[in-house]
This record gives sequence, structure tokens and C-alpha cells, in this order.
Amino acid sequence: MEKRDYYEVLGVEKNASADEIKKAYRKKAIQYHPDRNPGDKEAEEKFKEAAEAYDVLSNPEKRARYDQFGHAGMSGAAGNGGPFEGFGGGMSMDDIFSMFGNIFGGHGGFGGFGGGSSSQVRRYRGSDLRVKVKLTLKEISTGVEKKFKLKKYVTCPHCHGSGAEGNSGVETCPTCKGSGSVIRNQQTILGTMQTRTTCPTCGGEGHIIKNKCKECGGEGIVYGEEVVTVKIPKGVAEGMQLSMSGKGNAGKHNGVPGDLLILVEEEPDKELIRDENDLIYNLLLNFPTAALGGTVEIPTIDGRVKVKIEPGTQPGKVLRLRNKGLPSVNGYGTGDLLVNVSIYVPETLSKDEKKTLEELDKSENFQPNTSIKEKIFRKFKTLFE
Repeated sequence: MEKRDYYEVLGVEKNASADEIKKAYRKKAIQYHPDRNPGDKEAEEKFKEAAEAYDVLSNPEKRARYDQFGHAGMSGAAGNGGPFEGFGGGMSMDDIFSMFGNIFGGHGGFGGFGGGSSSQVRRYRGSDLRVKVKLTLKEISTGVEKKFKLKKYVTCPHCHGSGAEGNSGVETCPTCKGSGSVIRNQQTILGTMQTRTTCPTCGGEGHIIKNKCKECGGEGIVYGEEVVTVKIPKGVAEGMQLSMSGKGNAGKHNGVPGDLLILVEEEPDKELIRDENDLIYNLLLNFPTAALGGTVEIPTIDGRVKVKIEPGTQPGKVLRLRNKGLPSVNGYGTGDLLVNVSIYVPETLSKDEKKTLEELDKSENFQPNTSIKEKIFRKFKTLFE
């Protein structure tokens, strides 16, 4: 199913401030919160959709990427559920509560809804990783898969991320009884006020480790490596950054993993120049071909093609090869290949060549007529106006 525009999901304008986006998300999350809509799958999906939109629009870097490239800047291919699936698609309800619940006050809970212990317990989030990928124009035109061997923090294989040695190494926190927070009563002039704060004993995790894992020292993560296959969509551009959810550093104690951010770099082509989705080729014709016409070979992304040169082709003429450029990253058509024609003038001539040109110079056909002179004059005049 095609993803909706993130601004539409939250019901805000594209120039909305960070505070307006936060308020809009809070309103949507309250409306579709699972505690208000028990067993309603549609409400649950809208709750996740709002969280995904907020994850992007509340982050200045992600928001700028989304504004420029749309869903393709967040995913492998816009709306296709590919390997760059957005935040909401790859996260559980607990992850959403853990990462965004704090905007409702308290310790991650949705006050007034009951929230459950899942929205109270703290979960660590791993840091993001960044890699660069160099692509040729051919790879950009078709899309490509790249493999990366990442050095990063992974879940400890010995304790499976719990941080404890054996099944008896973890105990429910005696202070908060597993909720991750405690309620404190405070006497004020208005009466007794209750506040919910992070449990000081377990740090909000809801449990304590009595016997730490000997491999990870109780962290639940160790330094290792992972081979990740990244599917780069066609049409990407220099400086574009893609995001692969959940492939960054693992979070401590089975927390939320970070993301893998892929920065796109283009390898310069020897013959073709990129101009957005169009490609440019500078063709240098010899004088006889320009005057008499003929056929020349032009490089394209898919190989060389033959192009007909009309007799009397003038320098500065632009030949357009339709749909021989690059595809749009959002899937809106394909660019063209523009061939800029220049005429080669030899720097040295033999006696016979010079004599031939001197004879030709006497011919009226080799003298620029008035209309051509006027075109040249107007062209150069505009350069200095």
C-alpha cells in the first residue's frame, strides 16, 4: 500500500514548526492510542503511521531529506515496503512507547490512559551508523544492491542481550515492581500532589541484574560485525542519504537498535555529465561532417548509439535524445541526453589543405549571411547585458 504524505498524516502544513508537529502527533497518538481502541487493528496502524511520521518530521536532518526526496529519501523505493522500511513498519508498539512516550509527560506514559507497564519501562536505543557508497551512472540508472561488512555493537550471543549470566541473573526490581517508575506524594498548599519519576533503583528498566554476563559485563551487547545487504533505488543523487531501519548499533539490554545511514556519492563519468535527471555530452564534430552531414556514435548509459548529423549543422546546436537520461528517484519519468555540438578547427594545415580552404573562402556558401550574423550578434550581446 502506498504511504501517505507525512504532513498529511499529522494534519500539518509543510512549514509547520517543531512545536506544531509535536502537538499534532500528541493529538493523533491520543486519538488512536491502543488503550482507547482495544482490539482495533485500523487504529493501531494509524497509531504506528503517526509515530513514523513524527519520527521523520521531528528530526531536522530526516525532515530535510524527506522534503527533498519524499518517501524515497527514507526508504529503498517509495512505498514499496523494501529494505529501507520506515520507522513505523519495523518497530513494535513497545518501541514507539519507549522512544516517543515522553512527550506526554511522566516517564514515557500516556497519562490518563493506563498505558500499561510497557509504556513505563525504559529501553535503550543503539546509536546510528553511517557509511558511504560510490555509484556509477549505470548503477544509478538501474538501482543496485551493495553489501557492507559493518563493525558495530551486536546483541551478546552468550546472554542473548539480557546482560545476565543464566536464567536466574535477572530479578524484577523490588522498588518499582517492574514498572520502571515510582509515584511520589508531595504536600503542597493545594493538597497532596502525585508525580511519577524514574525508578532510582533500576534506572527505569523494571529489573535489576544480580549476576552479570561474563561476556558482555552486563551490557547485553558486544563489539562484532555484520554483513548487511543494502538495496539502492534507481535515480538517487550525490549527497542523498538513505536510512535502513534497525541496522545500526544494537541497544543495551535488548533495546531498540539504531539505524544505518547510507550517504550516496557519484563516481564521475569520463564522457557524460549529470544535470539533475538529464545527461550532457559535448560532441566535437569535424568541419566536413558538420557541413556535409553524416553519422556519429554517441555514448549513453546503455552503450554507444548512432546519431544522424544533418548537413549544415551549426556549432551550439543541441541534439536531444529522449528518455536517455536518468530516472527520477520518485518515479516521475526519465531525463534526456543532451548533445552539445561544437566544431573542431585544426590548429595546423598542410599547404594543400590551406589552398583548398582559401578557394572555399571565395565561395558565397562559405560566407555567413545576414541572418546568421544577427543571430551571433544577439547571442553574444546577451552575455554582456
